[in-house]
Amino acid sequence: MAAAPRPLDRRTFLVTTGLAAGAAAVAVPAGSAQAAPLRRGGASLPTDPFTLGVASGDPDPGGFVLWTRLALNPLAEDGLGAMPATDIPVEWEVSSDERFRRVDRKGTAVARAETAHSVHVELGGLRPGRDYWYRFRVGGHLSPVGLTRTAPRRDSFGPALAMAFVSCSQYEHGLFTAYGRLAEEHPDLVLHLGDYQYEYRKGVYTVPGGNVRDHEGPETVTLANYRQRHAQYKADPDLQAAHAVAPWLIVFDDHEVENNWAGDVPEASSDTPDPAEFRKRRAAAFQAYYENMPLRRGSIPNGPDMQLYRRVQWGKLANFHMLDTRQFRDDQACGDGYKNCAAASDPARSITGDRQEQWLLDGFRRSTARWDILGQQVFFAQRDNNAGPLKVTSMDGWDGYTASRDRITKGWVDAGVRNPVVLTGDVHAHWASEIKENYDDPDSPAVGAELVCSSITSGGDGGDSDPATQPFLKINPHLKFYNNQRGYVITRIDKRAMTADFKTVPTVRTPGAEATTKATFVVEDREPGLEQTYLRPYSARQAARSDRDLLQETIDNEIRRP
Repeated sequence: MAAAPRPLDRRTFLVTTGLAAGAAAVAVPAGSAQAAPLRRGGASLPTDPFTLGVASGDPDPGGFVLWTRLALNPLAEDGLGAMPATDIPVEWEVSSDERFRRVDRKGTAVARAETAHSVHVELGGLRPGRDYWYRFRVGGHLSPVGLTRTAPRRDSFGPALAMAFVSCSQYEHGLFTAYGRLAEEHPDLVLHLGDYQYEYRKGVYTVPGGNVRDHEGPETVTLANYRQRHAQYKADPDLQAAHAVAPWLIVFDDHEVENNWAGDVPEASSDTPDPAEFRKRRAAAFQAYYENMPLRRGSIPNGPDMQLYRRVQWGKLANFHMLDTRQFRDDQACGDGYKNCAAASDPARSITGDRQEQWLLDGFRRSTARWDILGQQVFFAQRDNNAGPLKVTSMDGWDGYTASRDRITKGWVDAGVRNPVVLTGDVHAHWASEIKENYDDPDSPAVGAELVCSSITSGGDGGDSDPATQPFLKINPHLKFYNNQRGYVITRIDKRAMTADFKTVPTVRTPGAEATTKATFVVEDREPGLEQTYLRPYSARQAARSDRDLLQETIDNEIRRP
């Protein structure tokens, strides 16, 4: 077994709430057009409106999206943050110097009352492959400083990319410690793969030992509900730190609307069972999602419809194909859950919809990137839960849409995609898997790799897992790793390899937990299989329950609505 991997090289930028005050104190020469400070005029608000922090996203070689949302009281029941019912000018600055001695771009955006005083600044014309710092001002109030980055030139590989990916942050289930530890890693890019927030009212979805903190408000159904819930999450300092350290690429899964929804079909036990009412709920959820995320204007919702799938190019190094596996899918087969279900293999069924599937296949055919990375929501590789001859798999993942999975897999094989890697969230545990064209043949060669991140908090602490006794790994030889602690995955991507460190924290119930590397896997260029280069020894002390109990808990978390 190899020694523990070295940490990735880090930039020295430190994200703290004190940076904003430090930046405000920088002396700027009078009359300097480039270095002029944000002026102190404009709207007058009684207290700090930047309680939800700042964020950036969707970088390209010339720019990115900057985001903030004004809220005097994030928990206001009407979802509007106790803001006045007027539009408010918000000044912004972008600088290639962290102390803002030289300002590259500046301007004023309008935080409109009708969009919950959210701000989206979509910038172009900046230099590729550069760090930029940004901040906002309203009157005398200055926001925290955020760090973001443009993508490399499209004809350049650029330096190695430090990319982290995360999912599933149920506020009630624990503290967002893993977000804070991720911020300390200083990645260049963060992917959030869904379940950014959860819809349940207080105390409905509980974990062993009881929930750590409570949701405000009822189950999210109305626009006011969703706005309030997003604001409660965004007010968390660890989440704010993770947003402020790098640009994000985000996609939603189910809980941003409602557990296990599919297209226009609500959950069977939905609070909005009528499809027409559910579409209204979906429209409210999408509106609040856009208002609270650093998305480009192409993702502005049109009622219950939202353009979320998109492709982001990171120079010649990587294409990020960000998918939407909720909005266009057929309803889950056989009533959802883990089933042996003949309908799961119906070739007419799709998890992406025809248009998105064709878009993805076309992207494979046109790709010249070293790495083609699918950022998506639900388990891609086969995951059989039955040691006998019958397959028992999750109808909510790609196992419930096997023909859809086969078309995508065949598509990248036929297109000669050099290095396909699927990134996944949803299942509240770390997994690493090889992707096969034929899962029934253990000797079938790997044609890709799947890396699955655990949750930030969802499911509570969980526990360490012994690979030697893990039932799923015995049944499915292409599954190479499982761990049921909370955490995130951070990767290093260069021309030769993609290295993934699976990070875990021992608890989300109390503050201050440190993150450690549980395992490291490497995907070599033109070698679609997985090589494990490090595995931290199993800790029985951190295994709160047996592996079989933890595995059942994972399955329950995937399918349950309390």
